[in-house]
Amino acid sequence: MKPRLLLVDDEEMFLEFLSRRLISYQYDVTICLSGENALEMTIEHDFDVVILDVLMPGMDGIETLGEIKKIRPLTEVIMLTGHASRESGIEGMKLGAYGYLSKPCDTEDLIAKINKAYDRKVEHEKRINMASRHP
Repeated sequence: MKPRLLLVDDEEMFLEFLSRRLISYQYDVTICLSGENALEMTIEHDFDVVILDVLMPGMDGIETLGEIKKIRPLTEVIMLTGHASRESGIEGMKLGAYGYLSKPCDTEDLIAKINKAYDRKVEHEKRINMASRHP
């Protein structure tokens, strides 16, 4: 099954570029331009991995991360940080993000992190399913 990804960034050209790149790697990709929209999408769809920019107008990435984890605790989140916001990436990990990468990030590094995050989500889901079948 193809991992379902949600890309969240306020830079539309960056989103278009990254989404085309990830689609070429056979991911199922949805994009949105704000934290608020990301929350709406997260309520409607069960994404496997969210790739989330830290610095966005309105609801920033850290606040969005916290809300995503409330809505879908098993969804893994990878934070994208600019050089000036590396501390925010670390803060995100404390709040439950799978990891963070600095922008611009190498595609291969991002692919590796997405795949590891997806594997972790699938493993958590398997454990929950087994536990619910064997009380």
